[in-house]
Amino acid sequence: MAEHLDLGQKGELLARDYLKNKGYQILKTNWRFGKDEIDIIAEDENYIVIVEVKTRSTSYFGEPQVFVNKQKQRFLIRAANAFIERSDSDKEVRFDIIAVTVSREKNRIDHIDDAFYPLV
Repeated sequence: MAEHLDLGQKGELLARDYLKNKGYQILKTNWRFGKDEIDIIAEDENYIVIVEVKTRSTSYFGEPQVFVNKQKQRFLIRAANAFIERSDSDKEVRFDIIAVTVSREKNRIDHIDDAFYPLV
């Protein structure tokens, strides 16, 4: 498997563990709607949380979260709408980003709540 895919999978695993430790319930991972994919769909007391995980081995080219551009946000929103239509939940939806920087010394996890909002 390609090294960048291994890194991405490691980041997603770290993000899932982080969310579980914070009391979130993981509903789905790598949920697909057509070509769009949501890394993690979780739930807390108040929200269905759509989580995009960005993993890098260094922040040299920028923090991982800056790579969630407007196009990626549109894809996430479209997939989230499809998921919500299929679910029985009446909770509000929130879009979070978990930025993971993996290094030999220490892994860093930054959780950005309400990272972006769908435009109405």
